[in-house]
Amino acid sequence: MAELVLGVGTSHGPLLNTPPEDWGQRAAADRANKALVYRGRDYPYDELLALRAPGFAAECDLDTRRRRYAACRADIEELGRRIKAAELDVLVVVSSDHKEVFGDELLPQFAFYWGDTMRHEPFTQEQLDRMKPGLAVAEVANVPVSSTVRAGDSSLARHLIERTSDAGFDPAASKELPPGEWGNSGIPHGWGFVFEQVLGGGEAPPTVPVFVNTFWEPNPPSARRCYDFGVALGEAIGSYPGSLRVGIVASGGLSHFVIDEELDRAFIEALISRDTDHLRSLPDAVLRSGTSEMRNWIVVAGALHSSPLRAELVGYEPCYRSEAGTGCAMAFMTWQLGRSRDAS
Repeated sequence: MAELVLGVGTSHGPLLNTPPEDWGQRAAADRANKALVYRGRDYPYDELLALRAPGFAAECDLDTRRRRYAACRADIEELGRRIKAAELDVLVVVSSDHKEVFGDELLPQFAFYWGDTMRHEPFTQEQLDRMKPGLAVAEVANVPVSSTVRAGDSSLARHLIERTSDAGFDPAASKELPPGEWGNSGIPHGWGFVFEQVLGGGEAPPTVPVFVNTFWEPNPPSARRCYDFGVALGEAIGSYPGSLRVGIVASGGLSHFVIDEELDRAFIEALISRDTDHLRSLPDAVLRSGTSEMRNWIVVAGALHSSPLRAELVGYEPCYRSEAGTGCAMAFMTWQLGRSRDAS
């Protein structure tokens, strides 16, 4: 039978691939944003700054940014070492698609890609030039330098589709990814970050992508639904008849584009202590904007709910990029045998 032998949670925000000296490019976009989401409400930048006075100017100096960036990069490398040490046969990667693949024609709450292979495509210079300020430098780091074919596991993926369907969910099944935003049917950045940054590019274990609609109205799944789907997903992995060592990864989060350290630390503690009630009760109003990607972690926590694996926080860095507290809170975690704690 297949066995879940490793769980991983990783942020994938653009600041992780951006020199700290250039974080201000994204801050400029924050200052122009009229609907920055913080604790369930939308704020223009100036109102958010007034609400969070005296603000976060001290967190935005270059030395602090450099320190947080270096810590994040070290944590990413540590995740890569732990994944490689686990000698996995397959990775199940749970992440969110920013309408890079699935768009308004069809936007599933949950979807599996069950092809034998998947395309991982570099950006053209024209595509990089079309990106919003501060994104091209980050996104180019999530793709290979040349067109790459990565291995899937269609047998396991089909089993997961069938078993989660039996459990009362209705996941979409994609054997060929749509052309998507870039017209190349390539796997998007939530998965690309794992391949290129966490695993360092090159070869990766066969991968089953699981898509969660974290961002987009009208049908993002509730925290309760995400957790329960995760439970069904974990049980489906465990019922697969093949002998496989399986790792499961949550890619995305934590709080952004407005950082909320109180929210993050309570969430991390709930993951470590297996506080199911907390994880299942996070309000839809809070799980909006980038913070919505916590749903991916909730799915993975559900998948590991009955596992002997224990959570350990590898690192947490609130990477502020403006005085109003915008930015991205970066978190890195593993679930392993013999690991435990540290929500500091």
